[in-house]
Amino acid sequence: MALIDDILATNENFCANLPEEYKAYEHEDHHDSKIPKKKLAILACMDTRTTLFLEPAMGIKRGDAKVIKTVGNCVTGFFDTAVKSLMVAIYELGVMEIAVIGHEECGMQKTTSESLTKAMLARGISPDAIKMVEKELKEWADGFKDPEQNVRDVVKLLKEDPLIPKDVKVHGLLFHPRSGKLKLVSKDE
Repeated sequence: MALIDDILATNENFCANLPEEYKAYEHEDHHDSKIPKKKLAILACMDTRTTLFLEPAMGIKRGDAKVIKTVGNCVTGFFDTAVKSLMVAIYELGVMEIAVIGHEECGMQKTTSESLTKAMLARGISPDAIKMVEKELKEWADGFKDPEQNVRDVVKLLKEDPLIPKDVKVHGLLFHPRSGKLKLVSKDE
C-alpha cells in the first residue's frame, strides 16, 4: 500500500470515529474560526520533532495562532513566501504579534549549497536549473550557521520589512526539540 493510500484510509477511519475533542469544531463559525484567538503568528522550522510538541509547550491550542513552517524558520527577503503568509495573517486575520521560533539541533546547520547541489544532480536535476538559483542557493544554505543567530537575523529582517507594520511585535525564541524548553532570544516591547 502506498503511503498516500494509508493516509486516506486512516482519515476515513478518523472521520467515521471522530474523537470527542474534535466534535466541538464540527459546528464552529467558519469565518471566526480562521481568526487566531491570540492574534499570534508563529514562524517555526519544519522539523518533524516540533509537530504536536511546540504548540502545547507554548500553551497554544487549535484556533489560537497561525503557524507557518519553513526550513530553518528562514526568511530570505522582504517578499518571500513566509512574509506573504505573515501579510495575510496580519492584514486579513488580525495578527498583532509574531513569534520567530528556531530550535536546537537544527539540520540546516549541516546543510550547504554544495551538499544540496550534489543531491539535486544525483536526483536528475539539470545543472542549468541549478545555475538559475545558484546565487540564492549559496546565500540561503551557506548563510545558516547557528539556530539562535538565525532567529536574531529573521527577527531583524521582519522588523525592518517595509510590508510589516511597526505596531506588530516580533519576538524570537529557541525551542529544544527533546525537552520542550523555550529560550527567549529577543522580546519586542
